[in-house]
Amino acid sequence: MFSKLFKPFKSHRCFQTLRYYSNQQIPDPTPSDAVVLSETCVKRLKELCHDNVFLRLCVESGGCSGFQYKFNLDDKLSNDDKIFERDGVKVVVDETSLEYIKGSTIDYHTELIRSAFRVVKNPNADVGCSCGASFAIKID
Repeated sequence: MFSKLFKPFKSHRCFQTLRYYSNQQIPDPTPSDAVVLSETCVKRLKELCHDNVFLRLCVESGGCSGFQYKFNLDDKLSNDDKIFERDGVKVVVDETSLEYIKGSTIDYHTELIRSAFRVVKNPNADVGCSCGASFAIKID
């Protein structure tokens, strides 16, 4: 599907350099093809991830809106994984899940009752649940 490696690029002005790469060759990126890691996401991942551990994000069917985001800490890569890196921390998304979240931002949000990683600004989501854990895709 992809033919060349992504090269480092500057994302939105409030984010630092983001690299997107894979074992496969993929084309030059555009911001809409990438997943952006917020500063709070990077800060929390630096606290959690050591010794080649990274955050894995998957999109699965389910949740109250049709699809749900699943976050796990992992240390094993698959052939179809895409790696998003910022300041030494990594978020890994499988190729199928990436189709549902490309162009999104991964954030770490803290409230009085919970703290969690979440996907924000998903251009592929039509509506979502109030807790932000699930979404419905846009149908054009």
